[in-house]
Amino acid sequence: MHLVPRLGSGIPLVARVDEMRRLRAAFSRAERGEAGTVLLAGDAGVGKTRVLAELGEHTGGRGALVLTGRCLDVREGGLPYLPFAEAFGPLATAEDPVVVEAVRARPALGRLLPTVQPGPLVSSELVPVTSSEPEMAHRARSEQDLGQLQLFDAVLGVLARIAEHRPVVLFLEDLHWADGSTRNLLSFLATRIRAQRLLIVASYRGEDVHRRHPLRGLLVELVRLPTVTQVELRPLSPTDARAFVEALAEGPLSPETIASVVERSEGNPFFVEELLASCAEGSDLPAELAEVLLARLERLSPDARRVLRVISVAGEGVSHAALADVSGIGENELDEALREAVQHHVLVVEDGSYTFRHALLQEAVYGDLLPGERIRMHAAYAARIMRTPQGRGHDAKLAYHSLQSRDMTTALPALLRAADEAERLGAPGAALRHVEQALEIWHAVPESSHPEGVDELRLLHEASYFAGTSGEPERAVAYARSAVQELRPDSDVDRAAKTWRRLAEALNNVEGAIDEAVAAIGRAWDLVAESEPGRTRSWVLATRAAILRGVGRREDALQSARTAVADARATGTAGAEASALITLGGLADNAAEFEEARVRLLEAERKAREADAPNVELRALCFLGNSYEDQGEIDRAIMVYQRGITRAEETGLTWSAYGLEMRSRQLQLRYFSGDWPTESATGAPARGVSSALAARMTASSLPIVVSRGRFAMAAKLLVELRPHWRAEPLTALAAGAAGSELAYWQGDYPAAIRRAEEVSDFLRVFGLDYLLSEIRLGAHALAGAVAQAAAARLRGDQPEERDAVATGERLLEQVRYAAVNGRPRAGKLGPEGRAWLARAEAMASGLGGKADPARWEAAVEAFGYGAVYEQAVCRWHHAEALLAAGEPARAAREVREAHEVAERLRALPLRDAIRSLARRARIDLPGLTEETGAAAEPAQSRVDPLTDRERAVLERVALGRTNRQVGEELYISEKTVSVHLSRVMAKLGATRRAEAVAIAYDRGLLAKPSGAAV
Repeated sequence: MHLVPRLGSGIPLVARVDEMRRLRAAFSRAERGEAGTVLLAGDAGVGKTRVLAELGEHTGGRGALVLTGRCLDVREGGLPYLPFAEAFGPLATAEDPVVVEAVRARPALGRLLPTVQPGPLVSSELVPVTSSEPEMAHRARSEQDLGQLQLFDAVLGVLARIAEHRPVVLFLEDLHWADGSTRNLLSFLATRIRAQRLLIVASYRGEDVHRRHPLRGLLVELVRLPTVTQVELRPLSPTDARAFVEALAEGPLSPETIASVVERSEGNPFFVEELLASCAEGSDLPAELAEVLLARLERLSPDARRVLRVISVAGEGVSHAALADVSGIGENELDEALREAVQHHVLVVEDGSYTFRHALLQEAVYGDLLPGERIRMHAAYAARIMRTPQGRGHDAKLAYHSLQSRDMTTALPALLRAADEAERLGAPGAALRHVEQALEIWHAVPESSHPEGVDELRLLHEASYFAGTSGEPERAVAYARSAVQELRPDSDVDRAAKTWRRLAEALNNVEGAIDEAVAAIGRAWDLVAESEPGRTRSWVLATRAAILRGVGRREDALQSARTAVADARATGTAGAEASALITLGGLADNAAEFEEARVRLLEAERKAREADAPNVELRALCFLGNSYEDQGEIDRAIMVYQRGITRAEETGLTWSAYGLEMRSRQLQLRYFSGDWPTESATGAPARGVSSALAARMTASSLPIVVSRGRFAMAAKLLVELRPHWRAEPLTALAAGAAGSELAYWQGDYPAAIRRAEEVSDFLRVFGLDYLLSEIRLGAHALAGAVAQAAAARLRGDQPEERDAVATGERLLEQVRYAAVNGRPRAGKLGPEGRAWLARAEAMASGLGGKADPARWEAAVEAFGYGAVYEQAVCRWHHAEALLAAGEPARAAREVREAHEVAERLRALPLRDAIRSLARRARIDLPGLTEETGAAAEPAQSRVDPLTDRERAVLERVALGRTNRQVGEELYISEKTVSVHLSRVMAKLGATRRAEAVAIAYDRGLLAKPSGAAV
């Protein structure tokens, strides 16, 4: 049998928390003398062996003797007692006196242990049974029965004897392949163990134990016993499967690859490993995995295998009537074939239809078909679909089977009808796939068979629209450009204007294409500028107004928007009117006319919904949320964004430009407001969504990952995001800020500065539109510069200190420049910008030493608009400044408020930094002693002569601090430090500071230094 390498060896066990808890509980009972048996069931590849290995390590670590035996798939007769012989093999050469004595006292074990002399009644060469010698046959059977009984008693006896000395764990793997003798011995043991320190764990494939399988009867018997426990290993959940993929991967994987492996494997770890080995999204099933899957089917009858081939072609559940129609098998034969496949757990019945138990098994069977078989079966399915009544998905199925059977004439109109249905159902991704397939076969279908009113230009236009609304903006642009190229000098003017407008819309949603978008909408406007008001002209004007506003041509945008509203109202084009109203609302917002802006945007939302223009409706909601967000009304902005997210999901536009923008903005606002979602609720895009959009969502969740202390994951995500900076500068901004904060918490202050500056330099290429981002990035970089200067000051490294201070001063000037020269949407710096500016000013005040408490107080107040986490960070720094200024009471209040936020959010780096400050300043925090205690302090001997304050002083002396520096860190005088050191040296019998540190290390009173304190 071909063995596939196990990629997962050596990685942590993923999930299986509940199963491992139950298995460890069973062993704990065995340790107490309550023997038991566990039946561990699960599909092939689900991880039974991995779980047993984990349990073996756990039990072996607690002193148990672990014996392991495996059954083999030997079809011709089997090998008697094979797993027991393998498990007991090590006993024959054991050096433990107890084991040696137990084995020697039981010669009947000779049938399992060749080195043990068998007794007279357990000879391996029993007299052959023949019909002509009845007495001899009877005697042979009697001797065989007696010998088997002696063997069974010997096995139980040796296990019980060893268990008196130490717990014993016996693993029997792959019991579904066990021979009759092995099953009988297991039954004997399970029914007789009671008070021994013994645990038996037998694993088997549940899918292989069909109704007539010989193991089935034994399982029915065993589960009735009070000492027997059943544990089932189910496939991994999608979240756990994703974690498993990431644990296996040797390097970063694209979100599409991860999603593909998780989806196709259906949570089976073995399938995950094999698919990951092929590491190609949508690739054919790996040959090794296909062989393993198909091997299961070899035992089935020819009719059963034919039925499986027919079902594999369907690609979905198949009714009995459809199988009878397509397979060509007689009714009785079909019944028996289906019964056999179901009993062998190859097929399952769901909602009256037959489907494969695992999708990869369907892939394997389908991949094994001959080309002619595939075509004939697909043609049979297509013919049946055309004869059946139409329903949901009817045309999509017809198109699929017609394409696979090479019937392009039938497939083309079916694809177009399927695309229309998908659009009605809010599935633009499916509609895009149907239209793309139609484009692929367009020239393969005779022109006389083309559907009426449809041409290639229309298909390209629709493909561009569906690509844009399903999260693939780059493809939307590509199809729109192809459509423009299809235009001819004699093309209809109205149609040409629509085509150029579609290109302008698509370009407007792609970073760096704004100049081309302006040119495209200009071409569209030139075509209809002199025409009478109409639907096309209204839409061109509305789109022109939106694009011109985006490039700062306010007056032109205002005129186009007002004209669009007038034209739309005159022609009843409510969608275009709503679009133009959004632009008018955005212009009002830019002019700080907030009430007017919101009235316009709410009216636009209502009109768009009434006109069934969902993309326009989402744009209105996005602009409305932006308006609230810019003015620091976080709660209202979150509510509006949630309304937009809900509508996007209802209309199938979740990953359209505005659907994505609202999802991303809401996640960032939840971060600021302290309403942090779980990892599973961050809204990772599904398969098929543009990698740039997927990166945008990942970047939006990155600050939460960093702030919760998940540093390894954050570092990995930063690497994955780097290639997507140019496609979406907001991804770069989020990565720069989070990356800088990550480096700061890790104590790599030069990296904190470098990462923020790298992104600032990158964003300058895009002009003034991203200049405001330098305020936040500069504040993060300043934190690194201040910390680097402080660390250099403690070391007495004056050149590095001067360089760090100079860097900080340069960063502050850049922040101030950005605040003055940036382009806020509302014309002046909003609450968020003002808060980050205040934070940068406060941070810079500490470049030379002690920070200004007044500036940090101003930063705390500035973030009071609702940015809960960032305000807590400022409170921590404010407390440091207050302590340095000799105001411990005010500092204690700030410390406690910041700690409450950090603890509630599980913001571990911030929480630990606050606790460190509290310990140094001797500030009591609720629950601090109980939660941190020994874990937070250095390891101590049983009798610890040092007080907490003395240990804190000695810790800093061990780091090379002077008395003055120790005093500054602990907010005590230099004289007090000297007094504490004198007491420490007296207690430890040391004459010098260095000697005191060495003695403290030797006695376990002090942990090895890990670097500068936060």
